[in-house]
Parts: sequence; C-alpha cells; structure tokens
Amino acid sequence: MKIILTQDVKKVGKKGDVLEVKDGYARNALLPKGLAVEANAVALNQRKLEQKAEDKRKQNELDAAKEIEMKLKDKEIKIPMKTGEGGRVFGSVTSKEIAETIKKELGIEIDKKKIQLKDAIKTLGAQNLAIKVHPQVTAEIKILIIEA
Repeated sequence: MKIILTQDVKKVGKKGDVLEVKDGYARNALLPKGLAVEANAVALNQRKLEQKAEDKRKQNELDAAKEIEMKLKDKEIKIPMKTGEGGRVFGSVTSKEIAETIKKELGIEIDKKKIQLKDAIKTLGAQNLAIKVHPQVTAEIKILIIEA
C-alpha cells in the first residue's frame, strides 16, 4: 500500500515521504495512529502543494539572510568596556552584548546564538566576527572594543 507520512516515524521515514509499506502495517499501525494517510490522487496533490509552499518559504528565508549579510558587510560596531590599570578589561564581551550593540547601532536584530564566538573577548582592539545568519549564509562584521 502506498502511503504519505504525516509525521516522522522511526525506522520508516520522514514527514512527507511517499512510501510503499505492507497493507497490514499501514491499516493496523500507521493509519489509525494518524502517522500516515493513504496516497491517493488528492493526498498526492496536497503534498505537492505543501512542498511548493515549503520550498518558497525556504527561499524567502535564504533571501532575507543574504540581505542581512549585505547590510552587515563592511560594517564596524564599537563596544565600550571598562578598563583597569595597564589597559586590562574588566569582564568580557559576550554574544548578548554584541547582539544588543548591533541592534542599537545598525538596527538589525540578530539572535545571540547565531554569533560565533570562539573564546570570550577580553582585550581591547579590533576583531572580525562571524555571524551564522542562515545555514548557508555567514556574515562577517568587525568589532572594535574601546575603552569606556
């Protein structure tokens, strides 16, 4: 029997997959639990429409990410930090502070989890930082840590 999965099913397939399974398995396990629907013409057409909508949504996300990358390209943000004797910084610059500064200075909202910090920034000066805006798009921004 041909079915379309409505949810991910372990060891069977992912949501939206069109599969050929044994009649008994489909009738006794997958269909009653709502894990699948029978693959008739209406269901296949519905799946095709959902797939097109999903592809369009993903393309829109990618376009928005590329737009954000272009806005961040060649930009520099300044983050003031308190310093002590000998130019030592008190504390460190976190991804949260960087995200807030980008929003304040450039007007672009970025999730702090997307900012890729290898180590905490504990020194004055300029650094280049990667921001993973989308799985396929990574933006670079220059951060200048200055004395407050």
